[in-house]
Amino acid sequence: MSFLKAPESKTPVTKMAEGFNSGVYPISSKRLTLDNDPNSKITEFLTNCKDNQLLVLTKFYRDRLEQAIEGVARLCLMFAACDHIGVKESHKVNEITDSGNLADCSKLLLNLVIEKGSRALRVMWESFVEMHRGLPKLEKILRELPTLGPDAFVYMNIPQGLSEVPRNLKDLQQKHKETLRVQTETLRVNTILIKEKVKIFQLVGRYAELTVISTVRDRTLVEHELLARGQDHEEWREKDLRKELEKIRTDQLFQSSFSQRKFKSGSSAAVSGVPGIGKTTMVQKIVYDWASGKIYPHFQFVFNFKFRDLNTINCRINLRNLILDQYPYFGNILGELWRNPEGLLFIFDGLDEFKDRIDFADNRRNTEPQSMCTDPECWCEVSDIVYSLIQHKLLPGCSVLVTSRPTALHLLEKAEISVRAEILGLVGDERKEYFNKAFEDQTVAAAVFKHVEENEILYTMCYNPSYCWILALSLGPFFTQRDRKRQQVPKTITQLYSYYIYNILKNHGREIENPRDVLQKLGEMAFTGVSEKKIVFRDEDLIEYNLQPSQFLSGFLMELLERDVSAQSVVYTFPHLTIQEFVAALTQFLTPDPGEIGKLLSEAHSKEDGRFEIFLRFVAGLSSPQSARPLVEFLGPFLHQTTCRVIDWVKEKVEGQIGDTETAPGKRKLLNTFHYLFESQNKALARNTVGSVETLSFSELRLTPIDCAVLSHVIGLCDTIKHLNLQQCYIQCEGIRRLGPVLHKCQELSLGVNKVGDSGVKLLSAALRNPECKTQKLHLHDNDLSDSCAEDLASALSTNRSLIHLYLGGNKLGASGVKLLSVALRNSDCKIQKLDLYENALTDSCAEDLASALCTKQSLRFLDLGLNSFTDRSVPALRRLILTCRSLEWISLWRNQFSPNGKRHLESLQGSRSGLSAKV
Repeated sequence: MSFLKAPESKTPVTKMAEGFNSGVYPISSKRLTLDNDPNSKITEFLTNCKDNQLLVLTKFYRDRLEQAIEGVARLCLMFAACDHIGVKESHKVNEITDSGNLADCSKLLLNLVIEKGSRALRVMWESFVEMHRGLPKLEKILRELPTLGPDAFVYMNIPQGLSEVPRNLKDLQQKHKETLRVQTETLRVNTILIKEKVKIFQLVGRYAELTVISTVRDRTLVEHELLARGQDHEEWREKDLRKELEKIRTDQLFQSSFSQRKFKSGSSAAVSGVPGIGKTTMVQKIVYDWASGKIYPHFQFVFNFKFRDLNTINCRINLRNLILDQYPYFGNILGELWRNPEGLLFIFDGLDEFKDRIDFADNRRNTEPQSMCTDPECWCEVSDIVYSLIQHKLLPGCSVLVTSRPTALHLLEKAEISVRAEILGLVGDERKEYFNKAFEDQTVAAAVFKHVEENEILYTMCYNPSYCWILALSLGPFFTQRDRKRQQVPKTITQLYSYYIYNILKNHGREIENPRDVLQKLGEMAFTGVSEKKIVFRDEDLIEYNLQPSQFLSGFLMELLERDVSAQSVVYTFPHLTIQEFVAALTQFLTPDPGEIGKLLSEAHSKEDGRFEIFLRFVAGLSSPQSARPLVEFLGPFLHQTTCRVIDWVKEKVEGQIGDTETAPGKRKLLNTFHYLFESQNKALARNTVGSVETLSFSELRLTPIDCAVLSHVIGLCDTIKHLNLQQCYIQCEGIRRLGPVLHKCQELSLGVNKVGDSGVKLLSAALRNPECKTQKLHLHDNDLSDSCAEDLASALSTNRSLIHLYLGGNKLGASGVKLLSVALRNSDCKIQKLDLYENALTDSCAEDLASALCTKQSLRFLDLGLNSFTDRSVPALRRLILTCRSLEWISLWRNQFSPNGKRHLESLQGSRSGLSAKV
């Protein structure tokens, strides 16, 4: 390796290796301090750390350091394996480095450093200061160090071991743990089996670890599990690619290095996640693991509350009675627990479901006597108790965990939250594993998952366990029943949910006289809920819509509404918000009088907060015969007048929006109307509205894979499309994959600043090789392209007959990549007129190949080679190109590495050619 030959400019890793093995401390802290650099504060902190403190610091941050240095740990270990390491250690190092397991490499590195002692620790930390650029996780840790405060090491030294419980409380603790174990040891899972609707599993055997990340992102996101999650999904992927996301385990939510605020004792944590992602199941697992002695041994007692249960308390109450209502066996002993608040953990699940607003930015809570709650015996509102626990005003020293949907997170912005985390859901193979567990027949599981995987709309939903369940329930029968035709398998969200309701009607429709009437009433209640952003219903809500609670003896209603009975009340929720929205949409087609449905839809469409967006997609989708057909069998025909009015409304919205793409809101609204077209699967409607469109522009609007799939569907029905502008839409390779089948139809493709990468170009090249390809102009600038994609591009250029403008600036094709392109450019069928290769890391080694390829290219008019690394050695080749290619009108060689003499030589060529403009 070259760095081994240059000891005079040792890398931080080299210095680290010396520290491991030399027994001397080779780096002066002053040498590491950079003038006018924020690193100086970090270095000052490390310099002031005593040896034992440095060890404490390393152990405290260990889990995060393992993640932070994964990308460089292999390199570090290669240096660590020098002569002074034992044979056994050296063998282990080589074994792990050969395997390429980065996680194990980083663990081994930290083990070696800690074993070598304080000098090696100091070298490691100070080397981190030098090497942290480009390693966001490591940089985040280092930036925290100067902010830790004077009590930092006291906090880090807090023992995490078993907390000593007073003798008189040991029996109570055991009873409490046993109670919680019984409450949480099983998991009820809805299945697709007709005979066994609910299966009860052991939590330990069924629970799948969710991906949870620690982050400080903006907490005021508009949220809907299909909309907001889809919009944010690509942003999270981008951050993950930059290695910024830090994973956090559930046993690290308290008293860990992830805490943004370090307290000697007591802290609050907030975990967010969209509906169905697994927040409540995660809480169940935390409680079970504590009761089983697996995590948080320093907590003596854990109290778990659901906000939906707390909603039933309509009077003032104190913390004592709040606990006794749920755990009556504590009796008069709670007073002893108040004496040691550090041993208490309170969990509050579902802040978004709480009827009262807890605004932590409201300072009146700190001044108004009626809102202040500083004593567990004090009578006050439930919201005041929760507020005071989180803010450490009540039982200071206790810890609190709150879970919430993203919609309610803005309430916690000013709260004393030490750890903020988000559940990302199922990733990678976890999705496939879910379907394997959902079906007893693994052949069916494989077939269902294959269908989901091949349908980009459905597959994108699979990050969420709840969606996976709905997919399994709806799709299973198509692959298990012989009388179902495979071509009828749902392809849109609306079709999927139609079959979900169909299965319920098929299994339970005979249990009630008039399922159409019941569904209509249920849909009216559901629509009111969507309008008011209400997801929890009570007996009085059912009665208001003439739905008797006694009807829940019927399996039909039990499938559509989940009935949750607690000691305090009975509440009803749809299994998922999207099911509520679907039933709300369905009722529009069941009501005998459509009334002013156009006005209703327009009013819903005008809401800017997205609450009606999925509802409107379902309404548009239900106008499709494919979606309506399975439901008509049990509900009777849909009102034809309603279907016609819905189609007219969609047509009106698309036509009204098609020309309004100058602003971001206009582009977003047009995209939403395209979703309506997709759900309707009405090809005639699509051709009438967008068939003659020539330009579609969504530039600077972030598009998800689902958006790209919908766009592909619409473009497929456009006969006159000329320009597709997706500049800076961040579609990446996945977006290209979705759009691939229709890209060849567009005369101009603006795909710059999309991070499509080499793999995306491979897919795009397939479209360019299509014999029917009409693409003349292709913008691919700033897309993270390297020489790895050059062969695919060259292949496309060799066979494509239409491309005349190619923009590849702002990439890293390099000399080797351009050499491959040059071969294709020599092809006589290549009619390139404009070639943009600015800022592509080009060097002298490719100048001759490029010049030879373009000299005879009499179609070439514009050539941009600016911002590269050509030197005077390239001047002869470039001179020959300029003089020989008589069609060339403009060439840029700006900001290369020519000498003044080389520049003059190139500039002088302008005079030798009439009509030539050169920028050197």
